[in-house]
Amino acid sequence: MLCSRINWFGAFTLLKKETLRFLKVYHQTLFSPVVNIILFLAVFSLSVGHQIENINGVPFAIFMSAGLIMMAAMQNAFANSASSFVMGRVMGHIVDYLMPPLGAFELLFAFTVGAILRGICVAIVSFLVISIFFTLPIHNFAGVIFYLTFSCMFLGLLGVLCGIFSETFDNMSAMTSYVITPLTFLSGTFYSTNSLPEFWQKISHVNPFFYMIDGFRFSITGQSDASLLTGIIYILILNLSLAFVLLHMIRKGYRIKH
Repeated sequence: MLCSRINWFGAFTLLKKETLRFLKVYHQTLFSPVVNIILFLAVFSLSVGHQIENINGVPFAIFMSAGLIMMAAMQNAFANSASSFVMGRVMGHIVDYLMPPLGAFELLFAFTVGAILRGICVAIVSFLVISIFFTLPIHNFAGVIFYLTFSCMFLGLLGVLCGIFSETFDNMSAMTSYVITPLTFLSGTFYSTNSLPEFWQKISHVNPFFYMIDGFRFSITGQSDASLLTGIIYILILNLSLAFVLLHMIRKGYRIKH
C-alpha cells in the first residue's frame, strides 16, 4: 500500500533533474575534486612519502589514495544535496518542489540519491585517474559499493538537513567549513588512528566519518583500524535515524513553508 502511494514518476523526474544538474557542469563537480586529491597525493608523496614507506603494511601512496577518494566522494555528496536545497530557497524556486504532488519521501529520495550518484561518480573518476600513476587494488568489491553508497547517503542526508537550516549560501559554507571538512580531515584520511594516543583514538572512533573512510580503505587494501561490524552498524543507524528525522521535518514543512 505504501509503495502504491509513492509518486515514483515524480521522484525519478526530480532525480533526473538533480543528476543532469551536476553532469552539465562536470568540470566543477567531477574533475575539480579529482585535481584537488591528486594535488594532495602529490604533496604528501613528495614531502613524506620517502620517509614513510608503508602504514600498517599498506604502501603509503595506496593508503593515502583510498582515504582521499572516499573524502572527495563524501564532500561532493554533501555539496550536491546542500547546494540544491539552498539554491531553491535563495532563488525562490523551492516552491516548484512543494507545489507538484511530491511528498516528503519523493523529495528526500531524489536529493539523497542524486548526492549518492555524484559521490560515486567522483570516486570512479578519482580511482581511474590515480590508476594512471600506480595500480590500486580492490580487496572487497562489495565493501567498496556498500561504503560508497551508505557514506554518500549519510552526507547527502546531512546536505538536506543543512539546506533546511540554511537560508543563504554563507550558512551552507559555514557548515562545510566548520563541520564537514574538519570531520573528514580528522577521520584518518591522511593517517592511521592506531598511531594516535589512546585518548585521541577513542575520540576519533566517535567520528562517523572515521568508520566510513576506514571501511572503504579496508575494501581497497584489506587493512582496517577498527571493527568493521561496529562501523557498519553505526553507519546504518545514523542513516536510518537521520532519514526518519528529515522525513518528519519535510512533512511538517519545517523552515521550508514560510
